[in-house]
Amino acid sequence: MRKVVAVVALVVLALAVTGCGGNQDSAGDDVLKIGVAQFMSHPALELDQQGFLDQIKEEGFVDGENVEIDIQNAQGDPNLAKTIIDKFVADKVDIILAITTPVAQAAVQGTKGTGIPVVFIAVSDAVGAGLIQSLDQPTGTNVTGVYSADPVAQQMDLIEETVPDMSRLGIVYNAGEANSVSNKDRIEKYVSGKDWEVVEAPVASTNDVQIAAQSLVGKVDAVFVPQDNTVISALEALLKVMQDNNIPFFAGDTESVKRGAIATIGNDEYDCGRQGAEMVARVLNGEKAGAIVPEEIRKRTTMVNKTAAEKIGLEIPQSVLDRADAVVE
Repeated sequence: MRKVVAVVALVVLALAVTGCGGNQDSAGDDVLKIGVAQFMSHPALELDQQGFLDQIKEEGFVDGENVEIDIQNAQGDPNLAKTIIDKFVADKVDIILAITTPVAQAAVQGTKGTGIPVVFIAVSDAVGAGLIQSLDQPTGTNVTGVYSADPVAQQMDLIEETVPDMSRLGIVYNAGEANSVSNKDRIEKYVSGKDWEVVEAPVASTNDVQIAAQSLVGKVDAVFVPQDNTVISALEALLKVMQDNNIPFFAGDTESVKRGAIATIGNDEYDCGRQGAEMVARVLNGEKAGAIVPEEIRKRTTMVNKTAAEKIGLEIPQSVLDRADAVVE
């Protein structure tokens, strides 16, 4: 009997040493925890996430082997975003990837005093949102990331080139999203030099998008939506109003063009996710987040949807088609 007990004891000890018993992961204590927080689901943000997942694997961090990636979605609810960050902090994750401004704001607030690094992506105005103090200096805090403001001047020039006699621009945006307000303000400032009239159609939720779109009918020559998570999540409702009334609709992101907007010069969201993963890898490899200078998104795409233009009787100028990186037929 003593021999049996001794054998069992040795087996238990061996399992404990090799990390093969109980709930211990096979990689043992070397497994790093990455918390990924996304504000809501829509095609552009899914590309951000997929780009991150693909690139972090290329960087040598493989989910289920040497890292554990916990992906959470706030479903557009700022309170849920805070809860997600609180969970990551309680779980003592090694780093947080925050996708979009509302989640990044929750992450910066929720990790104060914890030392947990935060890398943000899909953020238009990182300074205005209070995430960082400067775009060209290391933060010295636990935060860094990739900022990606709409290229407003190029986008407005594209609308002017595409829409004959353009002078009245409608903007649909969520006044509660700091990124959208920042881009809207930059648009208004830029087009004032063109003597355009700007007609705002603010929304508070996805339920308001169709009503906001209808409010612009007969008042504008074209409509633009910046990188706005709320509006993009209800894009089909807006598109129907635009197409039913032959109003040219432009967006700040390429995925919206694939869905029916006329054109954009937009951020490459998949590559934005990859860029964020490279930053996360640098931190996991030993660099301090606060020592890494925030980076501007490095890749933008000019995309045109000829089919969407034909539906409303709009002819895309050849000059625009010639320089487009992608054309949806």
